[in-house]
Amino acid sequence: MAKAEAHLALSRLDDPRRQAARERTRTGDPEATARRAAAAALEKKAEDVVLVDLRKHSSYADFLVVCSGTNERQLEAIAEGVAKSLRDSGETPIGTEGARGGRWVLLDFGDVVVHVFAEDERAYYDLEGLWSDAPVEHVGGAA
Repeated sequence: MAKAEAHLALSRLDDPRRQAARERTRTGDPEATARRAAAAALEKKAEDVVLVDLRKHSSYADFLVVCSGTNERQLEAIAEGVAKSLRDSGETPIGTEGARGGRWVLLDFGDVVVHVFAEDERAYYDLEGLWSDAPVEHVGGAA
């Protein structure tokens, strides 16, 4: 199967390969993984870092980590820092989207999905509002 076809298949929720990939990346402690991701984002000066606890609200992930950067270079640095930190602790990413020159980077670690936004895109997509029924914790002193 061509790479593009494989990627498309993995984007379908009902694809067995997607489910297998998720099972391979299940973390022993998704909350600790989310907190590690948030700490790594803060090390790269991410702004307004929040954890969204989806454990009682979604089957696709246990936590979202949402943060902002001020420019494309910082978005890339935040995403790279988070990816390195989680890889160094043994986590395997399922996929990454928007890493080069984008205004929204998504890092999928199975139980934990990290969103690194430019400020305008974050306001537009409003993931915290979308999941407003889920507990949200501001990390690093931001409120």
